[in-house]
Amino acid sequence: MSIISISPLEVQVRCDWFDGRPRAIRFERDELPVLAVTRVRRESAAYRAAVGPRTCFEVLTRTGRYALVYRHRDRHWIVEGLEPAGSTRSAGGHAREKLADAA
Repeated sequence: MSIISISPLEVQVRCDWFDGRPRAIRFERDELPVLAVTRVRRESAAYRAAVGPRTCFEVLTRTGRYALVYRHRDRHWIVEGLEPAGSTRSAGGHAREKLADAA
């Protein structure tokens, strides 16, 4: 199954000091640790003028995969899509298995 688009939801994200990768996503009072970053896409050349450049991350958490976007112009993090953990095997499924084996 693929990530389902949702209406954009502003969130707070804790990032790594050295490489800028997301480490945790905070929804109001809940904080989800990021287990893995599965994809990164920089939209620095092709973007809407109203939004500005942005970087898109696909991250894996214990509750599922999230399409997480950092908008550089206004410095906000947005969740644009999600795939719940109980859905059929996805591209992140292999990463999930590797993390389970490592633990």
